[in-house]
Amino acid sequence: MSQELSVDVLVIGAGPTGLGAAKRLNQINGPSWLIIDSNEKPGGLASTDVTPEGFLYDVGGHVIFSHYKYFDDCLDEALPNESDWYTHQRISYVRYKGLWVPYPFQNNISILPKEDQVACIDALIDAALEARVANTKPQNFDEWNVRNVGTAITDIFMRPYNFKVWAVPPSKMQCSWLGERVAAPNLKALVNNVIMNKVAGNWGPNATFRFPARDGTGGIWTAVAGTIPDSKKRFGKLGSVTKVDAAGKKVTLADGTTIKYQKLVSTMAVDSLVEKMGDAEGVKLSKDLFYSSTNVIGVGVRGQRPERIGDKCWLYFPEDNSPFYRATIFSNYSPHNQPEENVTLPTQQLANGQKTDGAAKPGPYWSIMLEVSESSMKPVDQKTIVAESIQGLINTDLLKPEDEIVSVYHRRFDHGYPTPTLERDGALKDLLPHLYKQDILSRGRFGSWKYEVGNQDHSFMLGVEAVDHAVNGAVELTLNYPDFVNGRHNTERRLVDGAQAFRELELRQKS
Repeated sequence: MSQELSVDVLVIGAGPTGLGAAKRLNQINGPSWLIIDSNEKPGGLASTDVTPEGFLYDVGGHVIFSHYKYFDDCLDEALPNESDWYTHQRISYVRYKGLWVPYPFQNNISILPKEDQVACIDALIDAALEARVANTKPQNFDEWNVRNVGTAITDIFMRPYNFKVWAVPPSKMQCSWLGERVAAPNLKALVNNVIMNKVAGNWGPNATFRFPARDGTGGIWTAVAGTIPDSKKRFGKLGSVTKVDAAGKKVTLADGTTIKYQKLVSTMAVDSLVEKMGDAEGVKLSKDLFYSSTNVIGVGVRGQRPERIGDKCWLYFPEDNSPFYRATIFSNYSPHNQPEENVTLPTQQLANGQKTDGAAKPGPYWSIMLEVSESSMKPVDQKTIVAESIQGLINTDLLKPEDEIVSVYHRRFDHGYPTPTLERDGALKDLLPHLYKQDILSRGRFGSWKYEVGNQDHSFMLGVEAVDHAVNGAVELTLNYPDFVNGRHNTERRLVDGAQAFRELELRQKS
């Protein structure tokens, strides 16, 4: 039965951004609020699926590393025990010419064949000389790559790999989003490593990462949602938005319920939001926002994990002998990401496509998760993509033709990556303020469309900071200053701040 509700702040979406907003609203305990989501299960694009055979797959390659103490606090509150987590050192490679080149590729050309080493160093020296005299900045991601790593590495890795990831050519992408995401090589160290036949050490913010012991990445967000009062949550069919009336400050749900609000924090894709608003101006502005779709494919395999796989985490594939750009050895993240050894499962097929008698047998089991991008510039045949991906696993030596496949998973996400195209910033510069004037803060991976602050920690804090801005006028650093928050450890906010801790101590002493 439909009803009319009224809150000060309404949050749409229970992915990391919406849950960040809800956590902050619950903490400050001021305005009335509600969080709604059309899915029964929280997590959004950071949720986890379980196959009928008992294999877990995140809906994309997610790991936990953090720039924010507040984010850490909230995760530690939700999953407080040491046994709730595994901590891993990233072991990551690029597959090239049958070799496993340690990541990042541009720092480890010492592994390449000699002719490639010579071509790469020649081009790197040319790029370094060019950079000394250049009086212009690179105009797009492709030019940025040529300027930073030279034409050879750009040709053999950067161009093919980034097209496979983004499903648009790098020449159509801007370069202001890069920040800490692409390693700029140190030419002296690189030449030294080539001569000494050494590899570079781990690089980047995710060189060490955490992963939940159980329930995959989605288990984190189920646990975080569990720390929010049930009375403030409306998930599933009861939380499905059909219309947003910005003028009337009212949201209509699928069951006819209306919710009046003063401020709206929306984490749905901003192009979908303006359509639900019937906002012609917003729809027009959102047309310049480009995104790619993501196909997540999971393959469950019977047998001991092979020696050649070892403890690899995730692997990159620039070449055209596989449709996927990334493979994650998902069974390496947690022993609970696949069925127990004593579970009996029939073989669905061998990796080479041959059928077997289908008799159920016990494990052990291991699993691989693949990601394949898709766009109008890079179409994917949904009927053949799984078979092509399994063949790609054979081509890249991740599977042997005779390996027994006991589970296959495939799910397509229409909105996979918010692409930092050349047109993006111009569109956002007008679109987000257009919504803000109507008391709508559109935030999150696709709410604010900024890939450079699209990880789980960023997304969560976009929600936290949106609430602080809506309630207290605080500056939204993550949204507006990505390079600033990515270049430091942000410790200002805490889940229990100093004043709260003092009040709690006082109350305990009085009692």
